[in-house]
Amino acid sequence: MHVTIMTVGSRGDVQPLIALGCGLQARGLQVRIATHRIFAEQVRGCGLEFAPLEGNPQALIQDRAGIEWLRSQHSMLGLAKGFRQLMGPVIQQCMRDGVAAAADSDALIFSGTGYYFAYSVAEKLGLPYVQAYLQPIHPTSEFPSALFPLPYRGGRLYNYATHVIAGMSFWQLLRPVINAARREHLGLGKLSWQGPFPEMLRQQLPVVYGYSAHVVPRPRSWGSFIDVSGFWFFEQPAWTPPQALVDFLAAGPPPVYVGFGSMTDGEPQQLTRMVLKALELSGQRGVLLRGWGGLAAADLPDSVITIDHVDHHWLFPQMAAVVHHGGAGTTAAGLRAGVPTLITPFFGDQPFWGAQVAALGVGPQPIPRAKLSAARLAGAIQRTVSDQAMQTRAAQLGQQLRAEDGVARACATIIAHLQSPQARVA
Repeated sequence: MHVTIMTVGSRGDVQPLIALGCGLQARGLQVRIATHRIFAEQVRGCGLEFAPLEGNPQALIQDRAGIEWLRSQHSMLGLAKGFRQLMGPVIQQCMRDGVAAAADSDALIFSGTGYYFAYSVAEKLGLPYVQAYLQPIHPTSEFPSALFPLPYRGGRLYNYATHVIAGMSFWQLLRPVINAARREHLGLGKLSWQGPFPEMLRQQLPVVYGYSAHVVPRPRSWGSFIDVSGFWFFEQPAWTPPQALVDFLAAGPPPVYVGFGSMTDGEPQQLTRMVLKALELSGQRGVLLRGWGGLAAADLPDSVITIDHVDHHWLFPQMAAVVHHGGAGTTAAGLRAGVPTLITPFFGDQPFWGAQVAALGVGPQPIPRAKLSAARLAGAIQRTVSDQAMQTRAAQLGQQLRAEDGVARACATIIAHLQSPQARVA
């Protein structure tokens, strides 16, 4: 069986799907990853097929419009509008690219933003599909939507309403773009104002979630067709750390990792100065990941080192704590390492993960980027590295996550569905 996995976004969005693809291929399926060209080498290096999808997420985020989008953290409408402005043209092109990528496939797996075009590709080609997500998007009254800007845990009605509001906000703003692309590129009819999601729910089409129930417990109201499998960790083959980093780690006590991944606010120098001051005030050594946001490398004290790229699974267990933006992939890696996590969310699902980390007691309350200061960050770092109870809880959670095999469980669910005569097509 030949399966195409469609995923778009940053490294944290794509790498878990590469891990899933490797798992499926190891179990006898032929797997192709359809995603951005910047990940082609990584995909092929794992022995998987690669097909290109339009868009460069790094360029989008670093563009002025992308920076403004990242600043829309507390506005549901602003978040959705920015998504349409940036991703609308990408989604249109991805429909055309997606048909070419999956033309010889027997089934599709799609994740995250890929839903907005991959569903139509599956419909055009008449292929069965499986949904694979990294954050909870199915409605529940047990916790608020991961895409709602304010991760306040309210009553059951409030929680459920956030899922409806978030889902419909994105869908209604994107519906004209999607329907135009369906007509122009695929020759398909319009999707309704509700979109395909309610029908997918009614048919109970299979869903696998790539996060752990130890971190976000599975809602009791979800049907058996929704499986929370555990995180999908990508193990980098034969990664060798730079000698300067090895020497730095050996030269003193465990440092604090600080990195904001693909996030940027257009002020990397100011953000770097803030981080360096916070490390100084808290008396901690630091490892700074430059990332797409471009944390600066100049004028560093001997107590700080910067890196361009690192294997989180190698580095994080050697840290006193990890400070990051709260992307799903980085959050998973930090929790698996068993060290406390401090999240500084920028937008999207990041406030959700920050709130969840704090609720589990494995990190302090998140500090939104808009409220970040050297003093606040220093105080939070000090609490994080000195709280013995927090460190114990983080270590225990890490042990639980390392005992899971989310890829194996997700693969079993996917293969069982695709080999079933009841496998449905779009």
